[in-house]
Amino acid sequence: MPVPVPRQRAIPAVESGQAQAAGAVGGPLKEEAHRDAAPTSGATLTLLLIEDDPVGSPIVPELLDSAGKPVRVRTARNLTEAERLLTDDVHCILLDLALPAPGGSDTDDELAVLHHVLQLAPRHAVLALTGSGDAERGAEAVRVGAQDYLVRDELDSRLLSRAVRYAVERKRSDTAERRLTESRLRAQENRRLERGLLPTPLLDGSSLRFAARYRPGRSRALLGGDFYDAVRTPDGTVHAMIGDVCGHGPDEAALGVELRIAWRALTLAGLCGDELLGTLQEVLEHERPDEEIFATLCTVDIAPDGRHAGLCLAGHPAPLLVRPGIPARLLPYDNNGPALGMLPGARWSRMQVELGAEWSLMLYTDGLIEGRVGAGGERLGEDGMVEMIRRQLAEGLRGEELLRAAVQEVRRLNEGELADDVAVVLLDRTA
Repeated sequence: MPVPVPRQRAIPAVESGQAQAAGAVGGPLKEEAHRDAAPTSGATLTLLLIEDDPVGSPIVPELLDSAGKPVRVRTARNLTEAERLLTDDVHCILLDLALPAPGGSDTDDELAVLHHVLQLAPRHAVLALTGSGDAERGAEAVRVGAQDYLVRDELDSRLLSRAVRYAVERKRSDTAERRLTESRLRAQENRRLERGLLPTPLLDGSSLRFAARYRPGRSRALLGGDFYDAVRTPDGTVHAMIGDVCGHGPDEAALGVELRIAWRALTLAGLCGDELLGTLQEVLEHERPDEEIFATLCTVDIAPDGRHAGLCLAGHPAPLLVRPGIPARLLPYDNNGPALGMLPGARWSRMQVELGAEWSLMLYTDGLIEGRVGAGGERLGEDGMVEMIRRQLAEGLRGEELLRAAVQEVRRLNEGELADDVAVVLLDRTA
């Protein structure tokens, strides 16, 4: 009797080690399990044969795996028995397509039994068993989801052993490829979502120049718990803010976005100072997932003439003011109020700041100043940050270049990636 060859497609090169483990059914009908339906090294390969007359089957019982070990064969006369025998250690299913449809109901679907098995065991390799004159049905079974089809009258132990091994590896390779594709799609969607949530300052009509630098602490993320924004209201006032939600996870990032959007809406509605911060605190208290979560915030409202501003601090570092001929310095910190979410009914004072005719104002989060300096464990701190900015200004750096250089130097001093999110905003007014 001639030995047939697989008819539906070429066998992938899964033995090269590129096919990674994928999930399998972790018990009868439990898709939440995440084991492979493929044998690990040294494990016995197990085949579940679903056939209405397994005793009379011409299939050779002595099957061998690639290592020459006997393949364990379980038999089931119907789908009910198959469901009971479909445990974690089953690696492949050999299904007789001639079995009656599930439940004994009449159906025009010639592959109803295969559809049922694929639904019961979505992570297992499936081989379809057909009659000698039913090759077209076998090819259709492969198109539907089986890994291969075999003709009953042409089987021998060597062919079946080989088909089982390759079906298991093909299923594992296909599952790994599908999961990789799904992971890439999820990552792309997450990045598009995060990119869409980053702020676009609304400063049309303002003579101020705006620059920002943002670096989340979470690996491979675009968005962290730090947030910032800037808008110009109809009266010509430019409002800017920067904030920091404690923590570094996606929940904190989402809360930061909510606070930023709320700040923009409240600012455009005319709120300012204590009234605005009090309302933001209410938003945080309603939206935070845990009562221990708080947020620091710095807001500035720059008058239409650009020469003075109002400053509110809620547990946040004071901005850095740069003026021609005067060393860069931090604005007063004396009237700093509590962080949002720390004290119910808290109040925040608004301090007037003289800016002058030409200036730069840098708002930042504590990720910029809490990085370490070398291996000694000492923090850069506000004093170190001020000295660093003074030196970079003396080198002629301004705007985006200044912010980029500042973040790069902080990372270099830290001797690696910063653990915290970093956000820096720079507003410039030239004479």
